[in-house]
Amino acid sequence: MLFSLLQTEIAQAAPVQQEMSYSLIEMAAKGGWLMLVLLLLSILAIYIFGKKWWVINKAGKIDKDFLMDIRDYIHDGKIKSALTLCSKYDSPVARMIEAGIVRIGKPASDIQAAIENVGNVEVARLEKGLPYLATIAGGAPMIGFLGTVIGMIQAFFNMANAGNNIDITLLSGGIYTAMITTVGGLFVGIIAYFGYNFLTARVSSLVYSMESATIKFMDMLSEPADQNNAQ
Repeated sequence: MLFSLLQTEIAQAAPVQQEMSYSLIEMAAKGGWLMLVLLLLSILAIYIFGKKWWVINKAGKIDKDFLMDIRDYIHDGKIKSALTLCSKYDSPVARMIEAGIVRIGKPASDIQAAIENVGNVEVARLEKGLPYLATIAGGAPMIGFLGTVIGMIQAFFNMANAGNNIDITLLSGGIYTAMITTVGGLFVGIIAYFGYNFLTARVSSLVYSMESATIKFMDMLSEPADQNNAQ
């Protein structure tokens, strides 16, 4: 009985602590209007990454025997068959080889120039949109730091207006804004940064394949036709 009374007194004397919990949406809302900007940037970054990944992945799909088939057609004099084979693939390599096949019979320098011109256009198409992703990677953390500065200004402003009646709750709003926007900006920036580097590496790998295909195509044009038949 005595033990129960002691428990009751302790429970009454102890301050009631209200357990506080926030969802991610509620926490993001504490960051203010800058979180809307970061949300839009994150959606844009995901959209650009998804679209470019699909384009680059599609551009790299081509039959491993494509160049060998082109070589056989060219040495057999089947130029139309070679062009038809190129048209079956929606690939930079196929379009570059097609530009070279169309100019067969002209000087090698003209063929090389035609292939390089198509290659430059294809590389520009593959890289289109990547600068926006790089901008988001660098700009999102800066927006987050802007929110940090705004939040700290708000906190010190509240302190100045409070005079001697300084309460921690006066600072919490500004500090919350500062911390949430910093985390949000870094989160969006990190996602965009890794996405940009991943896509850039894929483009570099594809460009290497395009250059390798160009060299092989130019070499096969200089091969005598009877060499292919002898094999």
